[in-house]
Amino acid sequence: METGFNEDYLVSSEDYSEFMDHQVLPWLKARENVEKIPGEGGRLLWCASYAAEDPIATVVIVHGFTENAFKYSELIFSLLRQHFSVVAYDQRGHGRSWRANGIADPSVTHVDRFEEYVSDLWAVCDHFLPSMPKPALVFAHSMGGAVTSLFLEKYPDVFAAAALSAPMIAPCTKGVPFAVTKAMCDIACVFGKDKKYPFIMKPWSGPGDFATSCATDPKRFSWYEAVKTATEAFRNSIPTYRWTKESLAVTNKILAPGEPEKIACPVLLFTAEHDFSVLPAPQEAFISRVPVGKRVFVKDARHEIYRSVNAVFFPWWNQVLAFFREEGV
Repeated sequence: METGFNEDYLVSSEDYSEFMDHQVLPWLKARENVEKIPGEGGRLLWCASYAAEDPIATVVIVHGFTENAFKYSELIFSLLRQHFSVVAYDQRGHGRSWRANGIADPSVTHVDRFEEYVSDLWAVCDHFLPSMPKPALVFAHSMGGAVTSLFLEKYPDVFAAAALSAPMIAPCTKGVPFAVTKAMCDIACVFGKDKKYPFIMKPWSGPGDFATSCATDPKRFSWYEAVKTATEAFRNSIPTYRWTKESLAVTNKILAPGEPEKIACPVLLFTAEHDFSVLPAPQEAFISRVPVGKRVFVKDARHEIYRSVNAVFFPWWNQVLAFFREEGV
């Protein structure tokens, strides 16, 4: 084992940014195969595939709201070193993928219909998985967890196992009543403001505040904030009225009668103890109806469990890897 990494090849060094920039990223870059493939409507999606040595499976990573595949570099590195090949992509409206016309600010995130995300995931799977090592597994976070839940209900035979990290079965409206938020978005969309962002929000204007962030590790937080500062395409930070409207409707779609029961693969769902981005009760309602589903409570974690301090992050990720080995291989 190289110095500076734990047994799962996560960065254990105090010099986190140094290790990411000079060891992890160059190693990944040398193995990265980048393609832009058409998603729904022919919209181009930035995708990267990585071939592991002596692969035992392939993991598809589905990132969360305002994120991108690059943000998961540490997890991709770990997966590859643990013999999982990887496919990761930027969802539409995010990162280096296609963005809707009429939105000049890269910090503004838009989608016309949430189902487009599901169709895009199908396009990614259809393009990459036939030639990648089997079985196919999926790791999804937050909004990506909502996309993946809908995907598993619609396409139950694609993945052999799914790990959902703080999935957005229902978003948190942060103190504003659900009905008020929905009404505000409905009115804005009726008046043609679909691609405008809510007046109570502000576009990206520089590095965020760790104290109010979704991370608990200041080193992991600072590293990615520096990346966002240097890379305009990674500055997604706020939603449009239409995105918000679509996110509020996703709960009823995921939890519709008979839908979670259609999921054929084992699902491991992680709930973060201190999560102010998504609601925990709908996660329980969902996983209780999945035929082979288990929910794990992650103590001392905020929404982004994968950016927790080592004492929380390392054992959590080890559980994910163990699950993939046991259920997917």
